[in-house]
Amino acid sequence: MLEIRPTCENCAKLLPFDSEEAMICTFECTFCKDCVDHILNQVCPNCGGGFEKRPIRPERLLEKHPVSTNVVYKPVNS
Repeated sequence: MLEIRPTCENCAKLLPFDSEEAMICTFECTFCKDCVDHILNQVCPNCGGGFEKRPIRPERLLEKHPVSTNVVYKPVNS
C-alpha cells in the first residue's frame, strides 16, 4: 500500500492525499509536479527512475488506511 507522503522532498510543498500535483517514483520518493518538470527533469535524484502521478486514495478509506505523516526533505541543490 502506498505511504502517501505529505510533502515534496525538494521544496517541502504540501501534497495532501488528494493532490493532483504529487508525483512518485517506483520507490515512492515524492515530489511536486513543478520540481519534477523544472528541476529534476523527470528523473528521481534518489534512484534515477522516472515519475508517475501519485494515485488518490479514496477519502472513505483514509480512516482505515491513513496517509503518512513522515516528511522527507532532501533538497536537490543543497
